[in-house]
Amino acid sequence: MGIQQQRQDTIAALVAPGKGILAADESSPTIAKRFATIAVESTEANRREYRSLLFATPRLGDSISGVILFEETLGQNDDDGTPLPQRLVQQGIVPGIKVDKGKGPLANAPGDEITRGLDGLEKRLEGYLQQGARFAKWRCVYHIGGHNPGPLAVKANAEVLASYAAICQSLGMVPIVEPEVLIDGDHDWERCAQVSETVLHEVFHTLHRHRVELETMILKPSMVTPGKDHPQATTAEQVAEHTLRVFRRVVPAAVPGINFLSGGQGPEEATVNLNAINQASHRPWTLSFSYGRALQEPALAAWGGHHDHREVAQQALLHRARMNALATTGEYRTTLETR
Repeated sequence: MGIQQQRQDTIAALVAPGKGILAADESSPTIAKRFATIAVESTEANRREYRSLLFATPRLGDSISGVILFEETLGQNDDDGTPLPQRLVQQGIVPGIKVDKGKGPLANAPGDEITRGLDGLEKRLEGYLQQGARFAKWRCVYHIGGHNPGPLAVKANAEVLASYAAICQSLGMVPIVEPEVLIDGDHDWERCAQVSETVLHEVFHTLHRHRVELETMILKPSMVTPGKDHPQATTAEQVAEHTLRVFRRVVPAAVPGINFLSGGQGPEEATVNLNAINQASHRPWTLSFSYGRALQEPALAAWGGHHDHREVAQQALLHRARMNALATTGEYRTTLETR
């Protein structure tokens, strides 16, 4: 199979109607924080058990098209010795991999950060392909403050996102481009919309310069919302209105899928907002989800580190996946949560 055909097959599977992406790519420090909420030690064995139960959830592939893995998980096996990426393939789910190496301070840009990991990326991707990964994800973050994000941060992060995406496509992998405008702060709608539009405009301008094929990439952005410390109450309809207004201005129609991150929203809140976006007027892209905590939180609480809670945890994950799948077509109703 040629590289172009490989990308086309992968993107077709990832943007399948009525499905979304599960982000299970928490770094070691992040998964340790998640486990601490249920008083479970973050050991390799516990991480393997938790993630393997997620991936073995019966009928998960009905609502989930792809799963983003952490590097450690890509090399782990299920209890019966099946590699975890292969377990996903058996469910009709495409395995993916987080490939950035985390963020740090951006020199000469106080309050802004840059994501690292381009050095040696091509060689790492070749190894991930051999382990079964078919798409990748790279996250950059943008802080909203009095002077943030500055022009340097906007340009520098767009450059690394585009470089990463171009390298992925050269090897036949589909890149997920994730420019996350953080929800932290007390900014209002207008400020979030302004930053989001600026960030996305620069990202797509830079993708164009790097000759990234828009038809075989996925955008994973934030929704447009006020900061979490802003006193103004919000509705899902407002989130949809402001988000789509920005995206229509700067996201090319050639992009096949936009899979929103939850960005600190609660499980039901993330579903309600996605549903409202899909109930809005015509848009050229498939609008879906790529949630981490908003999909996993109920399952993690149900599991609690107990092996005999496996099936209850799987049911909790499957329920959230199904609710969000309904939201991708605007058919979610809050009354379905109690069924």
